[in-house]
Amino acid sequence: MKTSDFYYDLPEELIAQDPLEDRSSSRLLILDKETGKTEHHIFKEIIDYLNPGDCLVINDTKVIPARLIGEKIGTGAKIEVLLLKRKEKDVWETLVKPGKKMKVGAQVSFGNGLLIGEVIEVVEEGNRLIKFHYEGIFEEVLDQLGEMPLPPYITHQLQDRNRYNTVYAKNEGSAAAPTAGLHFTAELLDAIQEKGVDIARVTLHVGLGTFRPVKVEDVTEHHMHSEFYQVDEEAAEKINRAKDGAGRVICVGTTSCRTIESAADETGHLKPCSGWTEIFIYPGYKFKMLDCLITNFHLPESTLIMLVSALAGKEHVMAAYEEAVKERYRFFSFGDAMFIK
Repeated sequence: MKTSDFYYDLPEELIAQDPLEDRSSSRLLILDKETGKTEHHIFKEIIDYLNPGDCLVINDTKVIPARLIGEKIGTGAKIEVLLLKRKEKDVWETLVKPGKKMKVGAQVSFGNGLLIGEVIEVVEEGNRLIKFHYEGIFEEVLDQLGEMPLPPYITHQLQDRNRYNTVYAKNEGSAAAPTAGLHFTAELLDAIQEKGVDIARVTLHVGLGTFRPVKVEDVTEHHMHSEFYQVDEEAAEKINRAKDGAGRVICVGTTSCRTIESAADETGHLKPCSGWTEIFIYPGYKFKMLDCLITNFHLPESTLIMLVSALAGKEHVMAAYEEAVKERYRFFSFGDAMFIK
């Protein structure tokens, strides 16, 4: 299976640069995974496709303002640091640009010295472990100095940083948003619950590995970065109840999907657990938990389009993407949605 099998042509003007004013007014492409048949709707109409007894699985991670711009102490060179993973209280794995200037011992100052970062180790692929020095509470300093780490295809900063978080974001720790969840409003979630659909909250802190380009031609040789996930007792119970009953397990986003597929045992059940996952889902994968998926439109040749193809079949997915391009859907993080049923 080749990476190039997952390529499609996308006109640049279809890459959404801003979120819509009303989250739930995005467009929604419905894809039947068995037949490949498609329908076109508005996102808030998703409720018509959810049934009492179904379980909607949402990822309640919260994106932190993880992008810091500072100056190298001693030379004044501009340095950009992206926080990826907290290793211990004040030590983070980071992505540093330009990395060559930041050897072990190098220091960078943010906000005229409000925050000082020191490189303590060079890790794989040029990432750096940085220890931070500051006064007060780290999260408050970060809130003051950091910017939202928007994907490179979004060309300007957000006016309202809350728009890069879901309305149910709670547990801080992501370097990128679980973007399928951006379409939900509190009102829509309330209406879904009133219909008799269970909502289960899981957590997966999204790292940039999710968006890392696949650089190998043979898909199976690609290695995913690890991401931290957590499933509590209440979520496991709700998901198992749908699985054992007549309901469906419907994941909001690829991150929720990867969480429950990582946490499931061989019998297709969940136990409360937490840990690190490097699960890579591509065609040929047998889903243990997930029945349906709400997701956005993903980059060509990405691990995300491979995951979606594992669920609905590559031919169906690539044909649906072609149709979405023809119908002028909006793509990627702030774009429109797809429901694979």
